[in-house]
Amino acid sequence: MKLLLIILFVFGATATYVDLHAADSNTVSSTVVTNNTPPTANSPSVVVNNSDVCTSGYSGSIQTQVLGISSGVTIKDTNCEMIKLARSLFGMNMRVAAVATLCADPRIFDAMWMSASFCPYMGSIGEDAKQGWLDNPHMVPQGSQVFTAMAKTEEQKIKEEKPKEERHNDIKKYIIGGVTLLLLL
Repeated sequence: MKLLLIILFVFGATATYVDLHAADSNTVSSTVVTNNTPPTANSPSVVVNNSDVCTSGYSGSIQTQVLGISSGVTIKDTNCEMIKLARSLFGMNMRVAAVATLCADPRIFDAMWMSASFCPYMGSIGEDAKQGWLDNPHMVPQGSQVFTAMAKTEEQKIKEEKPKEERHNDIKKYIIGGVTLLLLL
C-alpha cells in the first residue's frame, strides 16, 4: 500500500511539474481592435414609383480593400413608350395615328404587311398606303424582313436580266460585223 501511495505521489508531482513548466514556456499575445468596420460600397436605390413610367432602375456596386464604387441608372423602355403612345392615341379616337405609331416597329410593320392590312402611309390607308410604301422603300422601318426579302428578289431579277441583255448585245455585234464583212466583199 505504501508503494502504491509513493507511485501516485511521484506521478502527481511529475504531472504538476510538467504543467507548470509548460505554462511558463508558452507566450500568448493578442490585440483586440474595436470599432473597425470593414469597408463596404452601398448602391443607391433607384426607385421608379409610378407604374405609368416606362423606365427601369438598376444599381450595383463593387468593393475592394482600398476603393469602393457604386452607381445607379435608369433605362428607358422604348417599346413600352410606343405602346403607351398608341394606346393614348386610340383613346382619343385617332385610330389611324395609333396604328401608324405601332407600325414604327419593323415587327409590327411586317405582320401588317403579311396580313394585307397595310400600315398607313402619309395619311393614306389600304391599297394607296401599299403603293406609297412600294414607291418609297426608304421610309420603311429599318429591319423590316419583308422589304429586305423584296429587295433581294429584285436584285436577283436584275442579275438574271443582265445576261439576257449582254446576249442581245453580243448578237447585235455579230450581225453588224457580218454585215460589214459582206459590204467589204
